Amino acid sequence: MRSMFGLVLVAGVGLAGFAVYMAKGYIGQTQSALEAEREMRAKVGPIVQVYVVAKQKNYGEPLVKDDVKLAYWPQNSLPEGAFQKEEALFPAGANMERFVLRNLEPNEPVMAIKITEPGQPPGLTGQIGKGMRAFAIKVDVTSGVSGFVQPGDHVDIYWTGSVNGMEGNITRLIESTTRVIAVDQQAGATSGATVARTVTVAATPDQVARLALAQETGNLALSLVGDAAETIDGKIEVNARGLLGIQDQEIVAKKEEKVCTIRNRKGGEVTEIPIPCTN
Repeated sequence: MRSMFGLVLVAGVGLAGFAVYMAKGYIGQTQSALEAEREMRAKVGPIVQVYVVAKQKNYGEPLVKDDVKLAYWPQNSLPEGAFQKEEALFPAGANMERFVLRNLEPNEPVMAIKITEPGQPPGLTGQIGKGMRAFAIKVDVTSGVSGFVQPGDHVDIYWTGSVNGMEGNITRLIESTTRVIAVDQQAGATSGATVARTVTVAATPDQVARLALAQETGNLALSLVGDAAETIDGKIEVNARGLLGIQDQEIVAKKEEKVCTIRNRKGGEVTEIPIPCTN
């Protein structure tokens, strides 16, 4: 009986020790997981809710409440212009409908730059800011950057033509970082490159006058800008001589030396003898 009791006691102590060991291992794993989560939260930062589109939305389509949903997003990587409050995205009032200006993919955050203002139409009128005008530039496969210019891009505009009093043609940058609002008849982004015939840009009335004159007197070419914040302020101009590296050489007239002489007559023979000039 005593031996049986001893065996049971030993078995109980062994099971208790095993249970303690397992509990200790589980607690250690839990603590490691919590520590890893804390480190991840410290790196990611606070998590906020932001409105994203629930399904694909194309240019010109209205954006309604059923098209969006809330999703969690790291606050430190939140896109500029994203909406976190319903009243900001869908303000109350009549004729406050919003439209899509750029194609939106599922789960993409809704940003102010990709939709119209409340009650604003989706066409070109909705993309032209106050005091701005729309101006169409005739382009081809070369002057239109091989069709890779899309609405929303920014371009530099170069003029090539001749000027009275100057030898040959010149090329000059006339407008920098101009926003494209439409390509041909499309005001929304298209997939791939399409050879366009016209590119419409947003410009001030003064810029419109400059572009109209430039288009009438020469050829315009577009150069795609990678960073919209990068604006060229200085003058950029190239002519044929500058293109080939030909420099104007200054011609210096050689000053003729003054020669003074005296005449000496001997009979019928006259000779001239050089002498230093006194004045």
